[in-house]
Amino acid sequence: MSTSEEISALLVTRFGTDPLDIRPEVPLRQLRLDSLALEELRLLIEDRMDIDLEDVVLSSRDTVGHLVAAVRDKAGA
Repeated sequence: MSTSEEISALLVTRFGTDPLDIRPEVPLRQLRLDSLALEELRLLIEDRMDIDLEDVVLSSRDTVGHLVAAVRDKAGA
């Protein structure tokens, strides 16, 4: 499963996001992810992908594409 697919799966299963809404250009706030939900998502991604995202700063204004790129960068490091 690709990074994008992993993140999409978490958004759908854990946050009830409509899969059709998950596109690279969509801001996370449009998916109804507030700061608490973003922190939960970060922890879920860390556990699922066995990476450390402690220094990745996310806000609800970031896009899905930005999140995927940040996770890919960390996974490749």
